[in-house]
Amino acid sequence: QVQVVESGGGLVQYGGSLRLSCAASGRTFGSYIGGWFRQAPGKEREFVAAIHWSGGWSRYGVSVKGRFTISRDNSKNTLYLQMNNLTPEDTATYYCAVDSAGSGNYAKWDFYTYRGQGTQVTVSS
Repeated sequence: QVQVVESGGGLVQYGGSLRLSCAASGRTFGSYIGGWFRQAPGKEREFVAAIHWSGGWSRYGVSVKGRFTISRDNSKNTLYLQMNNLTPEDTATYYCAVDSAGSGNYAKWDFYTYRGQGTQVTVSS
């Protein structure tokens, strides 16, 4: 059974930084795409970032581009999300998701079969 577990969330002040981790276990992921999403109370789930397993490409949502960086360590089956210059608008539950690389829209939550339960990020003003 595949498990995807996020960690690293917490409370941070305006302008601060956090690094989220996402560990996948239960199978060997060869060619995959890893994604991060977030959802704030009362809002729809939002695409944050995605990365190809090769590291050949990464994509970002408009609201985080230039501040967030997605990366991966294939030897550890782990994704990361480095978040800098955080603002209260970044407050949300952050979710990690993974699936085999293939056709489809990586910016859509439904693209991913394996999803985590989320980690809370709160940015104080």
